[in-house]
Amino acid sequence: MRMETNLEQEKISSLRRKRQRGSTALLEGSLVLVPFLAIMFAIVDFGMVIFLRNTFQHAAREGVRYAVTFQTQSGMGHDASIKSVVSYNSMGFLSGTQGSNYIRIRYYDPVTLVETGVNGPGNVVEVSVEGYQWGMMAPLWRSATPVTLNVRASDRMESLPGVSSPPPR
Repeated sequence: MRMETNLEQEKISSLRRKRQRGSTALLEGSLVLVPFLAIMFAIVDFGMVIFLRNTFQHAAREGVRYAVTFQTQSGMGHDASIKSVVSYNSMGFLSGTQGSNYIRIRYYDPVTLVETGVNGPGNVVEVSVEGYQWGMMAPLWRSATPVTLNVRASDRMESLPGVSSPPPR
């Protein structure tokens, strides 16, 4: 009988230790999981911001490449055609009227670099995406204010191939 009681006591103490280990593992797991998730969300958030900036930079460069050739899409003016090209190359982030509000097209005199309203040959065209805001998924240690993205691309307008005047803006 004495042997059975010792066995029972050992089983009971063994069960208690297992329960304590289980609760300790749960506590340790939760202490590790919170910072791990914070780091993972931060990586995804910053990665998305970098991806958006690169995408918008590419779209602005494509808009400038299109602008310097004086091409237009059917039924559109020069600026609307450029905005269409930028929107197309922005992977859907600048689609629709809301997206086109972020796209700006400016023309500058090549000598004084003063903004002009003329898309004539020799002028500098600047296509930019300005004020696009991206909200972070997990604003843990920073404020919940969105990140504002601004990108620009510019080039000199080519001469018109056999045409006397540039297309209407």
